[in-house]
Amino acid sequence: MPNVVIVSGSPSQVSRLNGLTGYAEEKLRQLGWEVSYLHVASLPAEDLILARWDSPAIIEANKRITEADAIIIASPVYKASFTGVLKTYLDLLPQTGLEGKVILPLFIGGTIAHLLTIDYALKPVLSALYAKHVTSGVYAVDSQVKKLEAGGLELDEELAKRLDRAVTSFAEVAELFKNQQSSIGS
Repeated sequence: MPNVVIVSGSPSQVSRLNGLTGYAEEKLRQLGWEVSYLHVASLPAEDLILARWDSPAIIEANKRITEADAIIIASPVYKASFTGVLKTYLDLLPQTGLEGKVILPLFIGGTIAHLLTIDYALKPVLSALYAKHVTSGVYAVDSQVKKLEAGGLELDEELAKRLDRAVTSFAEVAELFKNQQSSIGS
């Protein structure tokens, strides 16, 4: 069973971003994937800020990334970039920490004006970490994710369709890549 780690860069546990990651999780589980989360903001702040490479929490987080077949990088957009807590964690990954991983970016922001954040802010960082397989990401606007009175989140139809296509394509590419790596290793 392939596995994916959803790396959430949201500083808040209650975020519209959860609408995107929850949708991706549900779709991947339907496709037979094992899904786990790494909420970067739950890592010890002192370890992140002081770049403690040898912290048990950072070592464990990096191990989860190493063992994953694929990674979803999710973040709200603040001031035309992904969150600082996500960047701080990415700085603590080994130089080749994303080598051989298929990556799906999922971003959400207050306005369409930051649509290119994935291409101009995130992709250069992923490239520096040797990520060569970054699939087409999804950028959503806050207004496309409605908070329900009874709790939970609801995605508008257009966003759900885009997420469905992106997650399905991501899963196909990741499984193909995994099968290619397995045949090379045999």
